[in-house]
Amino acid sequence: MQGEDSSGAAELQFSVDRSSPVPLYFQLSQQLEAAIEQGRLAPGSLLGNEIDLAGRLGLSRPTVRQAIQSLVDKGLLVRRRGVGTQVVHSQVKRPLELSSLYDDLEAAGQRPATRVLRNTTEPATAEVAAALGIAEGTEVVLIERLRLAHGEPMAHLCNRLPAGLLTLDSAELENTGLYRLMRAAGITLHSARQAVGARAATAEEGEQLGEPEGAPLLTMERTTFDDTGRAVEFGSHTYRASRYAFEFQLLVRP
Repeated sequence: MQGEDSSGAAELQFSVDRSSPVPLYFQLSQQLEAAIEQGRLAPGSLLGNEIDLAGRLGLSRPTVRQAIQSLVDKGLLVRRRGVGTQVVHSQVKRPLELSSLYDDLEAAGQRPATRVLRNTTEPATAEVAAALGIAEGTEVVLIERLRLAHGEPMAHLCNRLPAGLLTLDSAELENTGLYRLMRAAGITLHSARQAVGARAATAEEGEQLGEPEGAPLLTMERTTFDDTGRAVEFGSHTYRASRYAFEFQLLVRP
């Protein structure tokens, strides 16, 4: 490929299996998407023109165009006049399991970073008290953070923990995930109750997450329990729907 920046896109190798029943354009689009999600094609990388890519792979130009268009439709690539096809960002596909966003981003090669917005205590509201199994008005620890990937906002995280559970230093919270710190403190995370939803972004949320007011946001509320059945964390998070998706594995009951 020609016309890339210095991100290393030119060194990537793609291949297609002509004997496979999977359409050639889809094979190529899947490989491009994987390279974006794994950070091998970073935001801002240029793909070069379709003719060069088609020549490299021995594919027709319409096949390459269809592969690229499928990623443009997903919002991962954008065609810029006078510039070429450019990587915009990757979408994080997160499995629904008891893991932290920081660990999931790190495992996906997304270079996570954190800004701690608040690390304080406050009286538990009725909702928080019910989730944590404590009396309303009891002091809880509030951790509010902005999680980034490749330097771009990904999610706004609010976590409330029982007071006295563990000491959380803001500097540590900016360098690693909350669950990792909890495990390091000897807390064994066992299970969680979680609800996923969606709504439109407020003006404040849009400004925090780099989205326009009214943009779709995914929401998640989670109460996490340790191995004794004690509620140790209540999280209320919002995610950019343009950058984030939950993955479900569904099983048929025998």
